[in-house]
Amino acid sequence: MSSPKRRIETDMMKLLMSDYEVNLINDNMQEFYVKFKGPEETPFAGGVWKIHVELPDGYPYKSPSIGFQNKIFHPNIDELSGSVCLDVINQTWSPMFDMINIFEVFLPQLLRYPNAADPLNGEAAALLMRDQKAYDAKVKEYVQKYASGGAADGNGEDDSEDSDSDEDDDNNNYSAGEDDEVANMEV
Repeated sequence: MSSPKRRIETDMMKLLMSDYEVNLINDNMQEFYVKFKGPEETPFAGGVWKIHVELPDGYPYKSPSIGFQNKIFHPNIDELSGSVCLDVINQTWSPMFDMINIFEVFLPQLLRYPNAADPLNGEAAALLMRDQKAYDAKVKEYVQKYASGGAADGNGEDDSEDSDSDEDDDNNNYSAGEDDEVANMEV
């Protein structure tokens, strides 16, 4: 199956040549981290998230697994695991999409237009429906606490010593002992 392998290489080259910071895990092009900035003119502006991406062997015919490593307050992102509820990745993924689409279109749209009717984070959904200003304030609080000042770098003050890569988890990220398979369920 050289076609999926070639497609992974092509998508990775596009991503590596973009403005996104990409860090391969164990020099594997099927598992990596991407630094993702919150869209301007949203309460997520100024935040930087470390996104774990895993491409299945069947990529691009099977959707990638996407997970936020540092916490984010959003109705469609599970606060504990970082997994994302996004139809275009979950149900309507197509080989026509590539990794650049995820970071330039799908994730920015998800943050701009949260869907409180289909939540993974019930608290965020309820707050968004009840009080938009309080929701925005809580999002900004999370950005300050978990997505600013190098939180997405993994270079926090209390680095974990049991990390497998240069991207150490810190207290701003999900627990260092959490298995990546559990932390990033396939979306």
